[in-house]
Amino acid sequence: MSTKNQISIEIPQSVIEKVTANLQESRNLLAPYLQALTSEERETIFKMGDKSVATVQKVEDYTETNPEFAPGYMDQPEFHKDVAVVNGLSPLRNLANQLESDLSDTIMLAGNEALLAAMLYYGAVKEAADKGVATAKPIYEDLSKRFTRKGNRPSSKE
Repeated sequence: MSTKNQISIEIPQSVIEKVTANLQESRNLLAPYLQALTSEERETIFKMGDKSVATVQKVEDYTETNPEFAPGYMDQPEFHKDVAVVNGLSPLRNLANQLESDLSDTIMLAGNEALLAAMLYYGAVKEAADKGVATAKPIYEDLSKRFTRKGNRPSSKE
């Protein structure tokens, strides 16, 4: 088992606290304007994707230059407000997605290294307990509950 260290950082608690406060402040500022959907609503709603963004933008341009083609039942001011919301929030979503991806990758990498180190420690404790080291036995018994292998076991019918 390799113990290659790919990440070696210490994030000061003051940085964590400041980022947490900034993210919470951002969330609080946007809260009155954001809308939550149920799982069912998310599945059934007609969605605007990457390809339709340009279409909607083009339609918005045409409603400005050729408003005579807009049907009377189309609420143009609401249409323009909706487009403005998409245009305003999309860069924020992109930034949040980048942040989420970087956070996930960093947590995954640090977690991988922490788990590998924990497994090394557990292996050493297990070996010591097997050799009769009295102080290792209670540690091994406690940790063995967490290091039991699950899945990938051949069933008893095989």
